[in-house]
Amino acid sequence: MGLEPIFAAVDPKTNTIYVTNDAADTVLVISGRTGTVTATIPVGSVPDGVAVDPKTNTIYVANSNSNTVSVISGRTNAVTATIPAVSQPAGVAVDSKTHTIYVANADTNKASGTVSVISGRTNAVTATIPLGRVPAGVAVDPKTSTIYVTNETSGTVSVISGRTNTVTATIPGFASPLRGRGGPEDQHHLRCGRDSSTVPVISGRTNTVVADVSVGFGGTGIAVDPKTNTIYFTNRGADMAVISGRTNTVTATIPVGGGLFGVAANPKTNTAYVANPGNNTVDVLAPCPK
Repeated sequence: MGLEPIFAAVDPKTNTIYVTNDAADTVLVISGRTGTVTATIPVGSVPDGVAVDPKTNTIYVANSNSNTVSVISGRTNAVTATIPAVSQPAGVAVDSKTHTIYVANADTNKASGTVSVISGRTNAVTATIPLGRVPAGVAVDPKTSTIYVTNETSGTVSVISGRTNTVTATIPGFASPLRGRGGPEDQHHLRCGRDSSTVPVISGRTNTVVADVSVGFGGTGIAVDPKTNTIYFTNRGADMAVISGRTNTVTATIPVGGGLFGVAANPKTNTAYVANPGNNTVDVLAPCPK
């Protein structure tokens, strides 16, 4: 389906999936209705993270080698803007309430990384926030306007206020938190995968780890279905753990094969999409286990 599909994002309003191919410098557009590729969009060099603003039908892609973010129209499947002034961008997340994009700049050659704050209205960088070393994964809680960023080398999670664009807390004690995108859901909890055998659960109210879910393998990607309060956790060993957000326990382990990486969930269709660079495929799991 692609050359090394790496990360995925879903637009639940249009039932469309967007997958970055980092070896082909493209984004695949997949119809959730038919499961077929409807377009292949050239972007920058080595596209990594991808995120969707469903209210504007706009897609944002971090091009890690180009040091840019590609802006794609979901209506035309064309790049409408290229945003510079980012450094080794990795993870991307969107606050659809404010139409603000947050891009983690890994800056692997520097002692610390940053997050670029981008206006979705002007496609301009409006702020740059210093963080820990090698920030990679990003998640947004739009209800509280809070952004969470995993710092891989620092082993921390930075908590950012979207109102002030400042770091309000730094949560320590993680073993290389991974680049997968955790997401807030019930009770403003954040699931944060990492390269160990557990998935920590962080309370957004106290900024502390309130649970540690044992999955038995190190992870590469994570996604949350807020409708069912289900978490999907992938790893390069070709397995996916399904976690209940209500009980913080693993309810199923699904062998998919290949070597899984990013995962995205569509809460409207109860379907999960897994980027599988080992097989150069996108695996579809529907209906998702609850």
